[in-house]
Amino acid sequence: MTSSQVPDQEIPIRVLGGPTVLFEYGGLRFLTDPTFDQPGDHQRPGGPLLTKTAPPPAGPAEIGRIDVVLLSHDQHPDNLDESGRELLGRSPLTLTTTGAAGRLGGSAKGLAEWQPVALDRPGGGSVTVTGVPAIHGPGRPDQVEPVTGHVIGFVLSADGLPTMYVSGDNASLDAVREIAERCGPVGTAVLFAGAVSFPALFDGGLIVFDSEGAAEAARILGASRVVPAHCEGWSHYSEGREALAAAFSAAGLADRLDFGDGEALSPGA
Repeated sequence: MTSSQVPDQEIPIRVLGGPTVLFEYGGLRFLTDPTFDQPGDHQRPGGPLLTKTAPPPAGPAEIGRIDVVLLSHDQHPDNLDESGRELLGRSPLTLTTTGAAGRLGGSAKGLAEWQPVALDRPGGGSVTVTGVPAIHGPGRPDQVEPVTGHVIGFVLSADGLPTMYVSGDNASLDAVREIAERCGPVGTAVLFAGAVSFPALFDGGLIVFDSEGAAEAARILGASRVVPAHCEGWSHYSEGREALAAAFSAAGLADRLDFGDGEALSPGA
């Protein structure tokens, strides 16, 4: 991975509620797990009832051009809702799991773990996006994926830019350790948190990071900037900003926490 020549704070990023994060990297505009529906109940066959509690601060028409969607998985409505699916139909490229790419079709391209894809940067050069492991629950992939599905994270790198990591719905610190060994240190880490669990799944074990887990992931990665996502806007997210701030403060990492509120991103061309 490349060494940082640009401060992380100069990579604009905005959290748009739930797991949806807009950022610019290497001249390209990326969007994670698009969820733009209004508040209400969502349920897919065989899944739990999920309730969205807050509208997005901006919709697809307001955020402007999107070059690449990074979709950690397509199975759950708090990671891809109906408005998000409509957006995918207009996206030039969606990078996701191989299974999701087969289900979605269109612009979706599946990445296996550790598979890189090079994207052309405006003005020359490239951004490399690499699929990295994510486990959506406690245990090994063969134990978890039959229940919650296959999930993928992403590492972005480019000449002259700090490495970025987008966790997706991951609960495994072992996966983070492997990513850190192969790709670290990380500049900006977008960590999905929220301390989500359901009594009927894995005996109530966490299926994404809680706040302490997110802080430990940040420490393992050596991240200089951490942007939490997947922690506000849905009733099943049991920990939000207050818990994250407390956990990062206890870990001595409070100065690395960035909730992605104030960055101004132009709509793009």
